[in-house]
Amino acid sequence: MLAYLQLMRLDKPIGTLLLLWPTLWAIWLVGHPSTYITIIFILGVFIMRSAGCVVNDYADRHFDAHVERTQNRPLARGALTEKNALWTLFVLLLIALCLLLNLNKLSWLIACFALLTALIYPFMKRYTHLPQVILGIAFSWSIPMVYAATIEQFPLTCWLLFFTNICWTIAYDTEYAMVDRNDDVKIGIKSTALLFGRYDKLIIGLLQIVSGVGLLFIGLINQLSQIFYIALFLVTALFIYQQWLIKNRVRNRCFSAFMNNNYVGFIVFLGLFFA
Repeated sequence: MLAYLQLMRLDKPIGTLLLLWPTLWAIWLVGHPSTYITIIFILGVFIMRSAGCVVNDYADRHFDAHVERTQNRPLARGALTEKNALWTLFVLLLIALCLLLNLNKLSWLIACFALLTALIYPFMKRYTHLPQVILGIAFSWSIPMVYAATIEQFPLTCWLLFFTNICWTIAYDTEYAMVDRNDDVKIGIKSTALLFGRYDKLIIGLLQIVSGVGLLFIGLINQLSQIFYIALFLVTALFIYQQWLIKNRVRNRCFSAFMNNNYVGFIVFLGLFFA
């Protein structure tokens, strides 16, 4: 049972939280939809993130054993078989489908794009240095899906939040990729950390600035209260702190910078909640 929990990363919820925060941002920006809709989206986040982890581990089953950070994952160490992983994925997608059937047909269309992106993301690191961009898109589909399920429209705020979240995701997942940079070079895995090279910190900083400006415009467009701008000030401080953490590209500090983004998502949510 523990191996299945590890396969779905239920023992490491950071990825679920980073997917959950922008979903909750959209829910609050759209105008506090029903508790019923909110619960469906929260459950959907947990299920789809788990499914994404299963696909990722299946795709990387021959690589993870050669990477220090991933060598103890269930498939890499032989605790589960490929068939176990595929059956787990089937069950998770079946649960996701049951949740989706409670939403409208426009949401189903968005969900198709979301599923496609989630399925192809783990394989992109073999063919392109931009898997973090694909992840950013995958982690952002819940935003238009919220709008589809509630107001069946996609206003400017929806797409601005979509773009902002993509930039934020690329920034924090590049920090994450910096942890594995040396291992990735050895086994031929591609990432933005390798693509950006010595400009990695600069580009992460620029992406963080774009994310902050995007959130600022969202606040202005929606006439949010001062509480939201206080939250943005705190987020800016966290981004500066992350730049300090990654300045020497030390593995554990880069990982700490990545983990710090959970606070970014939480503070933005608080700003929206009380605004």
